[in-house]
Amino acid sequence: MMTSSRIEHDFLGEKEISNDCYYGVQTLRAKENFDITGIPIGSEPLFIKAFGFVKKAAALANRDLGILDAKKAEAIAYACDRLIAGEFTDQFISDLIQGGAGTSCNMNANEVIANLGLEYLGHQKGEYKYLHPNNDVNLSQSTNDAYPSAFRIAVYLKIGAFSHALEDLQGAFFNKGKEFDGILKMGRTQLQDAVPMTLGQEFNAFATTLGEDVLRIREASQLITEVNMGATAIGTGVNAPEGYAQLCVKYLAEISQVPVTLAADLIEATYDTGALVQLSGTLKRNAIKLSKICNDLRLLSSGPRCGLNEINLPAMQPGSSIMPGKVNPVIPEVVNQTCFYVIGADLTITMAAEAGQLQLNVMEPVIGMALFTSLQYLTKACGTLKDKCIVGITANVEHSKNLVMQSIGIVTQLNPILGYEESASIAKEALKTGKSIHEIVVMERKLITQAKWDEIYSIENLIHPKFISK
Repeated sequence: MMTSSRIEHDFLGEKEISNDCYYGVQTLRAKENFDITGIPIGSEPLFIKAFGFVKKAAALANRDLGILDAKKAEAIAYACDRLIAGEFTDQFISDLIQGGAGTSCNMNANEVIANLGLEYLGHQKGEYKYLHPNNDVNLSQSTNDAYPSAFRIAVYLKIGAFSHALEDLQGAFFNKGKEFDGILKMGRTQLQDAVPMTLGQEFNAFATTLGEDVLRIREASQLITEVNMGATAIGTGVNAPEGYAQLCVKYLAEISQVPVTLAADLIEATYDTGALVQLSGTLKRNAIKLSKICNDLRLLSSGPRCGLNEINLPAMQPGSSIMPGKVNPVIPEVVNQTCFYVIGADLTITMAAEAGQLQLNVMEPVIGMALFTSLQYLTKACGTLKDKCIVGITANVEHSKNLVMQSIGIVTQLNPILGYEESASIAKEALKTGKSIHEIVVMERKLITQAKWDEIYSIENLIHPKFISK
């Protein structure tokens, strides 16, 4: 009769494990030791899927090189396929932040795969003499090559979802740019009136700046496809047979459909996190741009009576528990806060990358958590901003046009005709008296004719300015 628990041991002693669990003694120790975030690695299903890729590739390479029995390799491959299919993520209970450079994550995978494989072979969980987590599932591997390889594959896959979300957001801004083409408004520098432009130009610029980041993200994603599988402990390949590294990475690329390549220098690749730092910097760059755009949206929609009020953001919820009728720009605000998190996570990654001494960077777990969460949060933020804000923005056309014509900033268009000094005098008088530029220039000082004024200040010339002289 099957008991409800089993006893497993490692060199520190024995632990009782529920038979409902596919993980084993080392995973349980990790659960007890690392109660930090409360976020288990199973919350990142792509990470678990990537471990399935890595362990299956290793098993097939070991089988081909004659150091792993074909039946054991078949059992490991079966177990990995179930992980790749998205099953058993609840069995991955190690905390995302942990000591040991990811050893607990690696052993969590080894134990779950071993016990799934044991069932496939007709044995009970924990009967490791038939399929061992270390001797068989972890054969020719170390945490120091299996963990970072799985981590990089998972990040690569998460980048794909983020890139699509960013491209969709870029497209939404471009669509608004077309919709707002020809809507006159005042451009501003240092929050002061500058010269006229169109609302379409402003939204097109938002799209363009995000498009630049789509390209940078793609470039950064290629850097993390270099892996160190076969490096084992420190890059020397100890305990791995000749040709294993090349064969394992070949299988890994085929199984995962991720274009991974073997690093040229496995010593360097085992401790280096430069590609992760660069990816994080690219995410920070994007977060900064997104936050700037959200700042602009909040300013452009400010008011509605006592602000710029050039655009209207979709009303998503009541904005105050005390002020009736108040509606806040909550979607740009939540994206701002997401961006602040990503910018802070970049500093975490920077410090963790710097702290990797000698032949290994033991801080990769926190780098992993920071990148996983940054990509996940930015992906959701882009979708939220697009669906709940950008597509529903409307323009206050007449109000924006009136702001332009009442602005002192339009005096700049008179510089080629009147010169800077005369134009500055006009601006000073307008500011002091409250008179319009038109009133001072045409009606009082008679510096240009009404016909010339109409030529200079036509909507077409304000939107697409041509050089007009005397």
